[in-house]
Amino acid sequence: MKSLDIFLLVMFVFPLLLTANGNVKFDDYFIDKTMRIDYFHIGDATNEFVTIDRAYQYGIWAGSLNNLLDEFNNGAYYYKIYDDASGRLIYSKGFDSYFKEYQLTGEAADGIKRTYHESAIIPYPKAKIKFVLEKRDQMNKLNKVFSAVIDPDDVMVIRDEKSDENVKVVKSHYSGDPHVKVDVVILGEGYSAAEEDKFNADLKKFTEAFFKLEPYKDLKDKFNIYGVFKPSVDSGIDEPRAGIFKNTVLNCTFNSLGSERYLLTEDNKSMRDLAAHVPYDAIYIMVNHNRYGGGGIYNFFCTFTSDNQFAEYLFTHEFGHSFSGLADEYYTSATAYDNFYPDGVEPVEPNITRLLDPNNVKWKDLLTHRIEIPTPWEKEKYDEVDYAWQKVRREMNNKTAALKKAKAPADQIKEAEEAYAKKDKEQSDWVTQYLNNSKYAGMVGAFEGAGYMSKGLYRSMTNCLMFTKQAPFCKVCQAAISKVIKHYTN
Repeated sequence: MKSLDIFLLVMFVFPLLLTANGNVKFDDYFIDKTMRIDYFHIGDATNEFVTIDRAYQYGIWAGSLNNLLDEFNNGAYYYKIYDDASGRLIYSKGFDSYFKEYQLTGEAADGIKRTYHESAIIPYPKAKIKFVLEKRDQMNKLNKVFSAVIDPDDVMVIRDEKSDENVKVVKSHYSGDPHVKVDVVILGEGYSAAEEDKFNADLKKFTEAFFKLEPYKDLKDKFNIYGVFKPSVDSGIDEPRAGIFKNTVLNCTFNSLGSERYLLTEDNKSMRDLAAHVPYDAIYIMVNHNRYGGGGIYNFFCTFTSDNQFAEYLFTHEFGHSFSGLADEYYTSATAYDNFYPDGVEPVEPNITRLLDPNNVKWKDLLTHRIEIPTPWEKEKYDEVDYAWQKVRREMNNKTAALKKAKAPADQIKEAEEAYAKKDKEQSDWVTQYLNNSKYAGMVGAFEGAGYMSKGLYRSMTNCLMFTKQAPFCKVCQAAISKVIKHYTN
């Protein structure tokens, strides 16, 4: 099905989403500026504390003037904004956070508390608001964890129209009024002053790559894409396992949460300050590096490395997480998490399911006619080959990290990196061919193996960009992405 058809289908199937928010009139409660509420998120696996840092006013409001309430029911958290005088809910947004991911690690389970900086981005209120954070429990029910009254006229609100002579803004793709477009900002990270031309070339390359895929291709006129460049002192980013640390604008690092390929930043303030130079709904961080790595957190930000052979995959896969709240569908790779999806609870993400009710599959409107549920597939051979590759992959990456840490000759490091890249491509090619040859290729069913779990979680198609490196988005993911685009552009 063409993505434009899916987009129109979404408009028909979800009419409540298009009308329910209309009861909140933007001009009654907000002005056309942005409020950023910064706060600290503190705790371990069982304890959680929140405290307000600062509030800011700047720029125009980038989001929709009509869809002010988030009805996607996605994300581990929601922030909800109430008019303090009437108690009416006037804005909401679901999201995930770095803190939530930390809570699922072994360190957090051992009671080690950590502090993370986060931001809520909302239209600027005319009067006092109550800012409420809600979090899902083990049954996915939202419960309040924090609330505070914020006065938009408080003298401590920082009214700061972002200006930095070292920052350059590029309109990479511009379609019009930010209020009716998805506004994406791509922040450069680890580009030195001498690499500005490389940043511009990379920005152009990945903007073009973005619109190769459906549903973005058919909905190209729904997007604005901005590049924001600020030079880093050093080129590249931190590689802790190799003993490499760099001075960069956004302080991104590999080995986030102890996972070798997980690439994030904990410097939320620097990220938000840089992004604030343009109107934005979603943040990319484009990292100047050749290693495979990235990360995406729903309605927070995503990262990807610019020079890896699978960079375009990383670019679109991680945005699937951060923009549309799509789950990872792979399950053979090691992760930093424990019990990410609890037994007996249906995940909120639109593209995976526990299949608790096989007669009412989450994506039942897209199921292939008379397909068996759950859908048998050639899983045993796939698991055998891919689990074996994961072991080889770890060994090869450990060898490269050790060479770098030992300051081995450059040619030895290059040889190890090229050997890994060759093997990685060979494995990806095999996976693609194997899944494309499945008797169920192209069909929508319920295929076991998803969400980091070999058993008990299901994806909708044998292959998808959220599952492997060389596939388009599946039909279910395309429909979910189109739904989110509609929310921002109505």
